[in-house]
Amino acid sequence: MFPWLRLLRVGLGVVGASKVDLLATTRVRLRVWPNDLDFNLHVNNGRYLALADIGRMHWFVRTGMLAAARRYKAYPVVGDAIAKFRRDLRAFQSFEIYSRLIGWDHKWGFLEHRFVRGGRVIGVVAIRGVFKGPEGPLDPGTLLEGLSHAADSPELPAWANRFHEGSELLSEVLREEERSGQ
Repeated sequence: MFPWLRLLRVGLGVVGASKVDLLATTRVRLRVWPNDLDFNLHVNNGRYLALADIGRMHWFVRTGMLAAARRYKAYPVVGDAIAKFRRDLRAFQSFEIYSRLIGWDHKWGFLEHRFVRGGRVIGVVAIRGVFKGPEGPLDPGTLLEGLSHAADSPELPAWANRFHEGSELLSEVLREEERSGQ
């Protein structure tokens, strides 16, 4: 089940909050609840993705990206995600999600969500996503114009380039399977 109440609480927390720069890192503080746990009594790996959604929505609102997308009748869609788990998060522990845009190309935006507890990175979720409008995916440059952001994308780290390349290769494999009727 998606953590709707936490999304609502975080959403109410941004009402009236000042806008931050597109390349700023935003922070959301959360707590682990029993429904976040798996049979090993730590946060379920799928729950990390849902919690990253909350961090991402917070970032979208704080940077003004969501408002810019709405002007084009567009909405965010995750195309691919990767996750790296380093430490356990257990029941009732508090933690923070640090979300930031790490770069973009002509189609994709790349965001990173770092789960941090006690100053240590517990895990990382990274996504490659697009904004879909009525005519299909929007070029990130179009959205950035709406934010008056003219700078080029920061250079993607090597791991993000490999993530991008791997996602493209897997997409091609899936397209080929569809073409051949598998």
